[in-house]
Amino acid sequence: MDWLAFNLSIKLSLVTVLILLPVGILIGRLLANRRFPGRFLLQSLITLPLVLPPTVLGYYLLVSFNPDHGLGKWLADSFDLRLIFSFEGLVLASVIFNLPFAIQPMQRAFSAIPVEIREAAQCCGLNHWRVLWKIELPLAWPGILMGLIMTFAHTLGEFGIVLMVGGNIPGETQTLAIAIYEKMQLFDRPAASVMALTLLIFSMLTLSLSFWLSARSEKRYV
Repeated sequence: MDWLAFNLSIKLSLVTVLILLPVGILIGRLLANRRFPGRFLLQSLITLPLVLPPTVLGYYLLVSFNPDHGLGKWLADSFDLRLIFSFEGLVLASVIFNLPFAIQPMQRAFSAIPVEIREAAQCCGLNHWRVLWKIELPLAWPGILMGLIMTFAHTLGEFGIVLMVGGNIPGETQTLAIAIYEKMQLFDRPAASVMALTLLIFSMLTLSLSFWLSARSEKRYV
């Protein structure tokens, strides 16, 4: 078992979840409650990773992160930040690729909150942020939780984006999925089997926990 790759996968998943928690809440709530020009375009961009092959998205991210031009050059020159074949690049790519997994469940949760509840809270003198904190977040929590856990599980097993942007650097960008691929390339099937089974069990436990917590939360607010 490659514990270094496993720990890196867990770290990448946790960092991605922490970044997408506020991003998912703000964008999910915006899409659920507002109608504005460009709304459908924003939804399309968020949903794009669901239909676009990971290698295609990975290619465009690889080009964008290239330190010789564009965004990659600006980041390298301004902040000495190189995203290709680095953990930071993996995090940014993972955040972009997981946007629909985080935002869509949160958007559905905010959409399910009756408008009358928000209006009543505002009539009681609660401002925009207090309505979000006191009313909407507790009611939308099952969807928020589902989005976060789906993001975690998806990041844990991601292969295409990780390989394209991060490569295969042990201790830096080699996640568990990449380590499994490397072991199969070396015909080390026993090691690959152990890692694949670990990833399968961990993913199943994560999803089972998400559904259990979501069910408990829904019962609480019925």
